[in-house]
Amino acid sequence: MESKDQKKLHIAMFPWLAYGHLMSYFEVSKFLAQKGHRISFISTPKNITRLRSSSFSPLIDFVELPLPTVDGLPESAESTSELPINKVPYLKKAYDLLKPSVTHFIEHSGVNWIVHDFICYWVPRVATQLGVNSVYFSVTNANSLVFIGSPSELLSNKRRRPEDFTVVPEWVDYPSNVAFKLHEMVTHWDCMDDEVSDFQRLAGAIQDCNFVTMRSCTEFESDAVSLLRKIYGKPVVPLGLLPPVSAAHQHGVADDRGDETWEVLRGWLENKKPNSVVYIAFGTEVTPSLELMHELAHGIEKSGLPFIWVVNNRPLVEGVLGADIIPPGFQTRVEDRGLVWRGWAPQLKILAHASIGGFLTHCGWSSVVEALRFGRVLILFSGAYSDQPLNARLMHDKRVGLEIPRDERDGSFTSDSVAELIRRVMVEKEGESIRSNAWAMKEIFGNVELNNRCLDEFTRTLETWPTST
Repeated sequence: MESKDQKKLHIAMFPWLAYGHLMSYFEVSKFLAQKGHRISFISTPKNITRLRSSSFSPLIDFVELPLPTVDGLPESAESTSELPINKVPYLKKAYDLLKPSVTHFIEHSGVNWIVHDFICYWVPRVATQLGVNSVYFSVTNANSLVFIGSPSELLSNKRRRPEDFTVVPEWVDYPSNVAFKLHEMVTHWDCMDDEVSDFQRLAGAIQDCNFVTMRSCTEFESDAVSLLRKIYGKPVVPLGLLPPVSAAHQHGVADDRGDETWEVLRGWLENKKPNSVVYIAFGTEVTPSLELMHELAHGIEKSGLPFIWVVNNRPLVEGVLGADIIPPGFQTRVEDRGLVWRGWAPQLKILAHASIGGFLTHCGWSSVVEALRFGRVLILFSGAYSDQPLNARLMHDKRVGLEIPRDERDGSFTSDSVAELIRRVMVEKEGESIRSNAWAMKEIFGNVELNNRCLDEFTRTLETWPTST
């Protein structure tokens, strides 16, 4: 058994073209490479350039595959962060056209495994035909996968309308409020390919792979992991939460500009009391309307609390630049206690600072993991995209944050409800237990040893799995 455990593998990684997916796959790649396995990381040229510049690893071979041209997809776009949500289906079509190139690589590279995402539903079947093992790696948590259901459920067409996704599924056998709100599911419908739905893609990824892994651990959601094993009828091996090891190094920016940015932000934070500042950020892909962002801003202002708001300059769906989402006069009115920062900011370093008390987040899983790594309480404002709404319900259920109340049908809310919820979470007595729960989550989300044990178990599964025939 020992010699089998020590077998060195050639493992291909093929993530979806979204920043959160690319970075999660890259972190796992680095871990596997450090264990002595050869890694081939497959993606498009722009994404590989970004990864190389942000965190170079000599142990990883990058395989550049030019993204095929598709009518409707802007010529230079190679990731979801470069697109409004209604253009994402064209990126999925282009990604599918990589099938011949990926097939050729698998056939001629001598890989033992391919670790793949859900969009490329065709990969595990191709791998099996070529005698290669495959594992579906979900960058979401187990509760989100449970909500979506088994391959047979996904292909049954029982849930055909957005309304069908607004209730907890019948197969969930533990207490849960994890479901979409109507306005969230309507929004998500816009990013699905009309020829091959996300449900069909996920079904293929799950049913044709050897086993499933996800960015989670049983210490956080044992019920969901157990249920997944039951409904999938195949091994499910969580690989851990991939918590950031330290805030000292941040991906995605040159060191000199990153240091300069951090010095300004740190200087501002040093003048604030411990646990007093609300950090506000919505990731690289969330695109709320101008009206909603203005209402949110008024709520932040009414809360009376100090804050740092990182505003992404990515164009909104309506074509309004990110720089314009702040209401006129807002910065002047809050300048004594609030800082609006446009463009990139070192999120990990901000969250790690003692002055930060809470995080008003779009509920992307990477952002949630980073916040709870430092025990920061969550103010949940779902981005209405992908798994973000499900994460919002889950974190609310876990009582490590509270969700801003919104209308089920159109997603609207009031600035008064925003201000009230921020204060409840951050400073009021009734939020004490929520703050304590979030702080306690450091024992799981910040426990590098625990999460490395999960990665070790995942690696052992790859090493000891029978060779495909």
